[in-house]
Amino acid sequence: MSFTIAHITDPHLSPAPPPLGSEFRLKRFMGYVNWKRGREGLNDMAMLDRLVADLRAERPDHVAVTGDLVNIAMPAEFRRAAEWMATLGAPGDVSFVPGNHDAYVRSAMPMLARTFAPWTTGDDGRADFPYLRVRGDIAIIGLTSGQPTGPLMASGKLGRAQIEACAALLDETGGRNLARVVLIHHPPLAKGAPPLRGLTDAAAFERMIAARGAEAILHGHTHKQLVRSLPSTATKAAGGRVPVLGAPSAAAATHDPRYRAAYHLVRLQREGDLWRVSARVRGLALDGDHIGERAALAV
Repeated sequence: MSFTIAHITDPHLSPAPPPLGSEFRLKRFMGYVNWKRGREGLNDMAMLDRLVADLRAERPDHVAVTGDLVNIAMPAEFRRAAEWMATLGAPGDVSFVPGNHDAYVRSAMPMLARTFAPWTTGDDGRADFPYLRVRGDIAIIGLTSGQPTGPLMASGKLGRAQIEACAALLDETGGRNLARVVLIHHPPLAKGAPPLRGLTDAAAFERMIAARGAEAILHGHTHKQLVRSLPSTATKAAGGRVPVLGAPSAAAATHDPRYRAAYHLVRLQREGDLWRVSARVRGLALDGDHIGERAALAV
């Protein structure tokens, strides 16, 4: 059998509202200034609508959204983000994990959890992390690396408890011969991002994957198309390494092909006791403004 996951990430839905009155926080103010100076001119919401329409037309088996729906975690942004998530499909067919911009300030964390509960509720009925959603022969495990940080920081952290709970889910679902797909916002690699922007406990995550295995890991955060892998003695991915795939920002109308808006169609195909992972790329054309097929990823 085969199963296709559409992986879309980092839309940073715009515009960002100014942080006024009781919603003012220094980090929000600095983030708003940065948005005005940079992302406001980069993000194309009309193009994002066309990208989502293209994604829906591809009829994937599931959609994975790996964070940064918003910019400075304002209540109005969360409401708009929930409406956008609904355009991707029914909550049972769409899974979400938050990014650092979704968890921008501590006061936003309760609303973040409430707003996105439909897309983070596991098969046990709890909206908690890590969550497990089994779809056919695929185990989707969602982690949260987004956490409030100080100004000018964009780092993430899983924490020991979440890593241990993820390890238990990988063991349990691996024992059921399911293909295990881990969703996380920050690239889960010790050298996955610059200082103050990476996953602070990536080394611990790498050790856990080496021992427990997974068949694919999908992430966002870098706004760049990335294909990497992690070694593991317990993976059932063909080739013996766990593919780690990062997608560009889904709203980025930049001319740089590495960052130009796209989403991935990640296909998991059972081959005996192993799983073959492949990925197609669809997005904003490199030579125009239409949405179409781009070069497949060498996974």
